[in-house]
Amino acid sequence: MTTLAENVIKSLRSMGVGRIFGIPGGPSIPYMKAMADNGIEFVLVSNEQSAAIMADVTGRLTGIPGVCHATFGPGATNLLTGVAGALLDRSPLIALTTEVKDEDLGRKVQMNVDHQALFRPVTKWTTRLTAQSVEETFAAAFRISASEVPGPVHIGLPSNLDCVEVAPFDAPHSYEREPAPLPDHALLKEAEGVIRNKRKPVLAVGLTAARLGLSGLIRDFAYKSGIPVVLTPMAKGVIPRGHPCYAGVLFHSCGELVANVYRQADLIIGFGYDPIEFNYETWMPDVPLIHIDTTPTDIAPNHEIACDITGDPTGSAAYLNSMQLPEFDWDFDQIRENNKVIDKALRPDIGTFTPSGLLSVLREVLPDDGIITGDVGAHLHLMGQLWETNEPNRFIITNGWSAMGFGLPAAIGAKLCKPDKPVVCVTGDGGFLMNCGELITARRLGISVVVVVMCDSKLSLIDVKHGWRGLPSYGTDLYSGEFFGADTFLGAPVFKVRDESGAKAALRKAFAFSGPTIIEALVDDSPYRNLITKSFK
Repeated sequence: MTTLAENVIKSLRSMGVGRIFGIPGGPSIPYMKAMADNGIEFVLVSNEQSAAIMADVTGRLTGIPGVCHATFGPGATNLLTGVAGALLDRSPLIALTTEVKDEDLGRKVQMNVDHQALFRPVTKWTTRLTAQSVEETFAAAFRISASEVPGPVHIGLPSNLDCVEVAPFDAPHSYEREPAPLPDHALLKEAEGVIRNKRKPVLAVGLTAARLGLSGLIRDFAYKSGIPVVLTPMAKGVIPRGHPCYAGVLFHSCGELVANVYRQADLIIGFGYDPIEFNYETWMPDVPLIHIDTTPTDIAPNHEIACDITGDPTGSAAYLNSMQLPEFDWDFDQIRENNKVIDKALRPDIGTFTPSGLLSVLREVLPDDGIITGDVGAHLHLMGQLWETNEPNRFIITNGWSAMGFGLPAAIGAKLCKPDKPVVCVTGDGGFLMNCGELITARRLGISVVVVVMCDSKLSLIDVKHGWRGLPSYGTDLYSGEFFGADTFLGAPVFKVRDESGAKAALRKAFAFSGPTIIEALVDDSPYRNLITKSFK
């Protein structure tokens, strides 16, 4: 005989799980012993939200659902924010929480809330483990989490089950993802007819295309067909800025200039486009839509849907590349000039140390294969348009969920998955405050991540939005005086920079340092007022 905790951990190990992120409670101890005995690293974090974010990024970068754990009540509610992020950012994740024993369900018990009710709206599936269901529960959890569309699964662990003796079993070593169906050939043929009859189609590429690794097929189709491509922020890298068909990123900084291209369109082809980032109707001109994705389109009823092609986009991409299309009416010299206008607008020369200047220096210092994680805030709108990357999964953000505090734990998760790659987090001072305790996690683990904190002493994005309404700033000031006010923070060295040359020297020093480092960048936030996109159309 063995214990239920042992069977649970062996099941996770057999599925390829190498780490579990979380904060333990008393009932977690048998599971943690089983982790130690079975070669799973338990990564203690400072806040359960961070545990779920690290698991989210692990799932994105490895394809194996990341696993996080929390205890009763407040542990579970802290975890919830990161779990919901995995749902809307489409990341495979398994969330484990300790729950009360069966006889205490529904009773007034300390720290007791209904975890099943709590997690049901933010997961693909939630269930409560029994002594008889370990094997089937974990096999189903991995299959559901990893299948299209990927997302989180929650498993409640009753507090009195961990040491229950059960029969050992051969833990499953693999799981079948439920495949997306093949696209309807008749619909693809119909879409071809629609495209042939248009003069200025635009290809809008989104999160699904990035997740499924369709970069090569999309680059080939765009180049062969001569169709401009716009990206959602989470699809950055699917097509690089240097590609002749690149036309910009939707919604983020200078989005109104990107609109100079797509406003000319007489057809939008949404390929791998997940509207969780931006609904079509928030930016699309009043033209027909061809939607090609693993799930049906979601668009306001007053928009014309020419074709809604649901299924594996790989097959759709192959069909698109086989089409012999006419020459379209796009002037790519004009598109290149528009890109130059965007680039110039993103880099205002106002004689101060701007967020754009800092990011330009960082792009110069960070190797091409380095990974950058972006926290939520005004700086992310700038990064979404300005940052250059040639491959997906090198620019890691949250845009479906958009929770502040994402950047630092995401960077730690990325570094654990890709220890040979340089990793940098770019955050605002507000976002940094939310999960800055994870510097201790990085320090304890000896993880070398560079944390760039753009310090402007306020919630700049909300400040800009106050201005849109003609209102004075209110409730957005974070502090007065210096932010760190010291050369170290939680044991990590702090390099204060006030200009681009200082930033370059500090960044090079930080990337050579063993352990976490902080770049305190005192930036002028005034350019945000002209860079943040107010209107999509």
